[in-house]
Amino acid sequence: MKTIGLIGGMSWESSLEYYRIINEEVKRRLGGLHSAKCLLYSVDFAEIERWQAEGDWKSAGERLGEIASSLQKAGADFIVLCTNTMHKVVEYIEEKVNIPILHIADATADEVKKFKVNTVGLLGTKYTMEQDYYRSKIESHGIKVVVPNKEEWNKVNSIIFDELCKGHINQSSKDYYKKVIEHLVGNGADGIILGCTEIGLLVKQEESAVPLFDTAAIHAIEAVNMALE
Repeated sequence: MKTIGLIGGMSWESSLEYYRIINEEVKRRLGGLHSAKCLLYSVDFAEIERWQAEGDWKSAGERLGEIASSLQKAGADFIVLCTNTMHKVVEYIEEKVNIPILHIADATADEVKKFKVNTVGLLGTKYTMEQDYYRSKIESHGIKVVVPNKEEWNKVNSIIFDELCKGHINQSSKDYYKKVIEHLVGNGADGIILGCTEIGLLVKQEESAVPLFDTAAIHAIEAVNMALE
């Protein structure tokens, strides 16, 4: 079994899900008392979020690159960045390590294609929805991406940072997300990417008429695939 290097804490609420899913999946496949070999570096999210808000992606990227390097030195065989948004700086991380980085958008796109979905709606932080770094990665797999309008993405973003990252699950926010999903489906989406690792804590598949692609779960399971291959 390979050792997974996890960079978490963005937020720790979703990092907890990564750890749970990875270990449950290893146990399911190997049985007995098996669990995952992994190293977790959990950041202080306030520091990362401040760089996001200031647009200082270079500082954030260099910091995450240093962390990835420390995980490599500690014995990690590959890196899993437990966040969608910070894949914007994956190039900085790649400069610091010579082990693979499992990109969350590639893993998600592969899962979308299994469902033969051609157009997806994308929910996430405002950075993920507004900027090109994530959408272009999905689109490079031949999948069309549609996003909410600006008013909707501001509300979607505020729910992530003000509620989900703090562990607050509110029915009114769940209802709002469901309404946004309905709008995306009306605009041609036949599947929805939950493109922030916290959103899966709020919206569940049984509440949607179209497939929901929970990026945290997809990423975590693909990490197990790499660890056991």
